[in-house]
Amino acid sequence: MFGYVIANQQGLSQQEQARYRSCYCGLCRALCRRHGTACRFVLHYDMVFLAMLLSSLYEPEERQGSERCLVHPVRRHGFAESAALDYAADMNVALAYHNCMDDWNDEHRRLRLYQARLLRGHYEAVAERYPGQCREIEQCLAALSAIEQRAEPNPDGAANCFGRLMGALFLWRQDRWEDTLRAMGESLGRFVYIMDAVTDLPGDMRRGRYNPLVELQRAGYTAEDWRRMLAMLIGDCTAQFERLPLVQDVSILKNILYSGVWQRFELEQARKKEQKGRAGHDT
Repeated sequence: MFGYVIANQQGLSQQEQARYRSCYCGLCRALCRRHGTACRFVLHYDMVFLAMLLSSLYEPEERQGSERCLVHPVRRHGFAESAALDYAADMNVALAYHNCMDDWNDEHRRLRLYQARLLRGHYEAVAERYPGQCREIEQCLAALSAIEQRAEPNPDGAANCFGRLMGALFLWRQDRWEDTLRAMGESLGRFVYIMDAVTDLPGDMRRGRYNPLVELQRAGYTAEDWRRMLAMLIGDCTAQFERLPLVQDVSILKNILYSGVWQRFELEQARKKEQKGRAGHDT
């Protein structure tokens, strides 16, 4: 369920795009520095959002630099370095490890088992640093797995499980913003889970895989119904977001929450519309 909490690049200025890339490169460097070069393969833009949000709220000391690297060996590129990016790198590893194990348990993909073994020691180190977050991740994923095995038709239980998981990731520090951050993360997690289910729905129905939205689809839910449901969920998230006293990178964060998170949905709807148009033309 990675890849939804990303920026809409077309809505960013050149300066904002450069800043966003510098945080992405900073997360990549943090993964390499803290967990080794091989762990760069688990990098996701979703954790860039988390790092930028926490950095904007708590304003930790940040260092800027530029370098060439294995991924971009020709031209120098900017990067940011901060404790918030270090934290996001650790949470990135924790999620990636469990994602690999989930793929292995569900589909017995040997590559994912190999990747999980590479990540296991790094995950254990993260669990020592952040036992509360990792314990909640494990509990939520176990509960989510049980729901999926029972093939529960109501999406609320599964979405709430994933919401609690995301809420735990937002709790970098225990302070006055803890409740707001948890509520924001939980709302975002519910949105991401339902968005992922909507995106996967056609393929899951063809293959007979569990998807909590199947019964609603059979009951006649349309793209507009899904859009309204998702808009309500992300609205809960943005209501909490607007309560935070953010200044740095706030325009990028708003771009992600108000536009970027919708990109895959809009792309999928455009693809379906194009397919229908071609089918109508052929007949």
